[in-house]
Amino acid sequence: MRIDFLTLFPEMFPPILSASILGRASAAGLVDFQVHDIRAWSDDKHRRADDRPFGGGPGMVLMCQPLVDAVEAVERMDARAARRVLLTPQGERLAQPRVEELARSDRLLLIAGHYEGIDERAIEELRPLELSVGDFVLSGGELAAMALADAVVRLLPGALGHEDSATEDSFSSRDAEGRPLLDCPHYTRPREWRGRSVPEVLLSGDHAAIRAWRTNEMIRRTRERRPDLRKD
Repeated sequence: MRIDFLTLFPEMFPPILSASILGRASAAGLVDFQVHDIRAWSDDKHRRADDRPFGGGPGMVLMCQPLVDAVEAVERMDARAARRVLLTPQGERLAQPRVEELARSDRLLLIAGHYEGIDERAIEELRPLELSVGDFVLSGGELAAMALADAVVRLLPGALGHEDSATEDSFSSRDAEGRPLLDCPHYTRPREWRGRSVPEVLLSGDHAAIRAWRTNEMIRRTRERRPDLRKD
């Protein structure tokens, strides 16, 4: 998979993309990260990519020309068709099914909006999938783009240390009716800590009993913390 990031702040990306699972996946050749500065395509001598909004109001707006030219130029860098994604608080709220769909793509092009927003004409021209990572506003789409990349890359075969790690995560695990579940509690050494003990079933060696306990804990935790996922 290739993931292109279009941003006004490319310096934000290397520390995240080179660390942990993202860094290992890149080193193993599972994903190719490419970060592009939108300003490089500005036709302004000062490399401006934003201007004041028509109609007045606070903030600045990302202009059409630099962004659209950047997208079109970056897409020509690789023969694979790119899935265009704009990270914006006005987009569809990101959920695991959408992440799983995007993980099946050969190439993603993630646009990190900034300032007050993007000229609407650029969005109409590019027609990206608009995604939001939550009902809150960040200073820009860079962190959201990296969060999406992390969620996608960890689903790529070979990205995680254990092949079942991703399928047993919160929202990937499902009950008998196909509804998403939160993950169960996890424990490690020591067996007792500050008066708290590891549940005995996890020490029993009875794998069927352990699976049943974990499933029940997933259902219990989901009902308690995210009843909206259960609706029963």
